[in-house]
Amino acid sequence: MRRFLLLYATQQGQAKAIAEEICEEAVAHGFSADLHCISESDKYDLKTETAPLVVVVSTTGTGDPPDTARKFVKAIQDRTLPADFFGHLRYGLLGLGDSEYTYFCNGGKVIDKRLQELGARHFYDTGHADDCVGLELVVEPWIDGLWAALTKHFKSSRNKEMSGTHIAALKPSQRTDPVAPDLIHIESHVELLRLDDSGREDSETLEHNAVNRGRSSALIADAEPSLTRSVPPLSQASLNVPTLPPTYLQVHLQESQGPEESRSPVASADPVFQVPIAKAARLTASDALKTTLLVELDISKTDFSYQPGDAFNVICPNSDSEVERLLQRLQLTDHRQHHVLLKIKADTMKKGAALPQHVPAKCSLQFLLTWCLEIRAVPKKAFLRALVEHACDGVEMRRLQELCSRQGAADYGRFVRDAGVGLLDLLLAFPSCQPPLSLLLEHLPKLQPRPYSCASSSLCHPGKLRFVFNVVEFLPGPTAAGVRRGVCTGWLATLVESVLQPSPQVTPAGGRRTPAPEILISPREANSFHLPSDPSVPVIMVGPGTGVAPFLGFLQHREKLQEQHPEGCFGATWLFFGCRHQDRDYLFRDELRHFRERGVLTHLEVSFSRDALMGQGAPIKYVQDSLRLHGAQVAQLLLEERGHVYVCGDAKNMAKDVNDALADIISQESGVDKLEAMKTLATLKEEKRYLQDIWS
Repeated sequence: MRRFLLLYATQQGQAKAIAEEICEEAVAHGFSADLHCISESDKYDLKTETAPLVVVVSTTGTGDPPDTARKFVKAIQDRTLPADFFGHLRYGLLGLGDSEYTYFCNGGKVIDKRLQELGARHFYDTGHADDCVGLELVVEPWIDGLWAALTKHFKSSRNKEMSGTHIAALKPSQRTDPVAPDLIHIESHVELLRLDDSGREDSETLEHNAVNRGRSSALIADAEPSLTRSVPPLSQASLNVPTLPPTYLQVHLQESQGPEESRSPVASADPVFQVPIAKAARLTASDALKTTLLVELDISKTDFSYQPGDAFNVICPNSDSEVERLLQRLQLTDHRQHHVLLKIKADTMKKGAALPQHVPAKCSLQFLLTWCLEIRAVPKKAFLRALVEHACDGVEMRRLQELCSRQGAADYGRFVRDAGVGLLDLLLAFPSCQPPLSLLLEHLPKLQPRPYSCASSSLCHPGKLRFVFNVVEFLPGPTAAGVRRGVCTGWLATLVESVLQPSPQVTPAGGRRTPAPEILISPREANSFHLPSDPSVPVIMVGPGTGVAPFLGFLQHREKLQEQHPEGCFGATWLFFGCRHQDRDYLFRDELRHFRERGVLTHLEVSFSRDALMGQGAPIKYVQDSLRLHGAQVAQLLLEERGHVYVCGDAKNMAKDVNDALADIISQESGVDKLEAMKTLATLKEEKRYLQDIWS
């Protein structure tokens, strides 16, 4: 069987899941995939690898390779490596990213570029999948085309071995130049016709579709499509559904013999600290569109340390009510305290099957669903495909097939991904589906900790750590009633009610203080989002809404430094802040005015999008408008005084708009075209003078 090396670099499991899908499909196409995480450098050696290489790489942060790829990237970035170091290597790369961020798919692009600089060549064109619109829109055709590209590569290698010379003119079926996924996607169907197993599966699918098509067409006539219902032409189409993922976990629920042992809710390589909430305050008015809370943690009895600009993780549970509803739907309510025992199925067909590392040994079922699994995660198509096997109603089976099929991609995007449908929503919408617990463990990802920016300075608040967040609220899923809150922010909002100012922290009887609620936190990887080491360097801060959080830490830190060094030289500090209404959600108004009056903040520019003031022309509604209004000063600080600019907040709109505004300012003030201005911004980023802390 023809072997290729398959590496993945993952942050939250997306790249791993896609690599595993490639590995599973490879056998049906006559290939053997040697699958490894890119961090497992002891299991592969690219310096001596002769087989083709396939890499799936995600992107984290504002454009960094995932943590699992850090060591690999550092190794290949060694500038002493010769230009032909990987001259023998032929590869194809699939990058995953989110176009809401400035550095789209940058994790994959960094590796792709460096491999080529070291002499490696593509046998298949790079794919860039966008989570903003749906990874599957690129992932599926890219994987489809991979098999024909690999076939051509092996044919070419065999021809070269037979002839001993390079053939200058090759037939189209023998070409060795990288083939674009959209072209090779068509050719892959020709290749697949030669594979007996694949053809047999297609014929079985067509026969199954024909039966379901007649059954479902009468039920959905003249109806609007929904999560549970399709309309022609999809309802009458023959479907190409994914290969059924092999099961690999065996689960046994063992009755508990006593109270569950106390355990940490998360397995983490980083230290985890349990800290009390010292106080909390609401920062927005009661009639504001969003509820914004400030929380202060007491870290005085820990060795947790931070500096302004750092971020940290909050380890949070799933909603108790959602866990309860899921237990009821799975008919496992009476087993909530049973221990979950896992082992790998002896007869599994899954290559490299391993027990999930995020599930502690002998944890209870309640603990598992509360602290370990992301039960709100949008189900991937492979999960939907697996659920088909556990539905007993023909109409429901057909609809689940449609949602995971290539023909149903638009419905999957509209009714599953974009609607934020989770497992519980699906199970309530498809009542005949009764999946085993093992299937949930195989397909639900790890419940991830949520990152927050530090909103304080330890110089100003020793032993304390502050952070700010909006309580996320969004429309419920198709089976839920009322507004749904974010997993972490909803939990935190409930948790801090007892200490929320001005509510006293006392019990009604006796007047004694109630114990402060506690949360678990862990440090995040060090970043570059810090004040310049030289305090004389000018600083421009752009942070609308809760994006102002790290800049509170910056300004507190700068105020203490100025008190300690009254004769010191401190550069200009500009803050561009924005919110909707001056009287409803102007966060930290008094603190910012205090910094302005003390000279810590030399310029404070605030824009109100719903109370917009008219400038010389367009209204000053957003931070990017305010930046343009002060374009001459901004350009001077950045280009002449070598200042630093920091942007914190929403990646979807604000960060892009601010980036465009900065490019326009540089173009106008320097007299260069937009492309040259963009190059200048790129240089600022490389020099760590244009830094972002953004989220979607």
